[in-house]
Amino acid sequence: MINQLTDKLRKKMDETIQSLKRDMDSISTGRANPNLLDAIRVEIYGSMMPISQLANISVPEATTLLIQAWDKESVKSIEKAILNANLGFNPMSEGTTIRIAIPKLSEERRKDLAKLAKKYGEDKKVALRNIRRDILDEFKKNEKELGKDQAHSFNDIVQKITDEFVTKVDEMVTLKEKDLMKV
Repeated sequence: MINQLTDKLRKKMDETIQSLKRDMDSISTGRANPNLLDAIRVEIYGSMMPISQLANISVPEATTLLIQAWDKESVKSIEKAILNANLGFNPMSEGTTIRIAIPKLSEERRKDLAKLAKKYGEDKKVALRNIRRDILDEFKKNEKELGKDQAHSFNDIVQKITDEFVTKVDEMVTLKEKDLMKV
């Protein structure tokens, strides 16, 4: 049972780390990256869809994103969604193509984005602690079958795993901050 719970703990915490990676990828560092548009949803045909399901996104230059819409009707909707996302991008459409020049980041914008990265990191740390609490609660329901020694050692194992993942979060945030502050 202990092994099952620790496997479940690691799996859920890995999912949290992957979520943080996606969040960090969506923060602009002044370089073009198709992941910058992952969080944007476009209202089209009565539903919300990610841009990647409506167009091909490429990076022809280091500071330019090129969106090639598959349907001419979706171009205006994609453009509107990008503007409404408040990412500081100014899309320019040319037929079924939308070109986005990634602006250079000012010092103030870099600091704001670094704060956002820290916020994402703190949110994920809270999620990790909640996962830890849920696993410990699940363990306590079945604790009567096991001895006090096993319960204590399980708490230590769970705490070590949690600390390991919190350290990963801190490393990812620090790396993103360094990347953002690099001119």
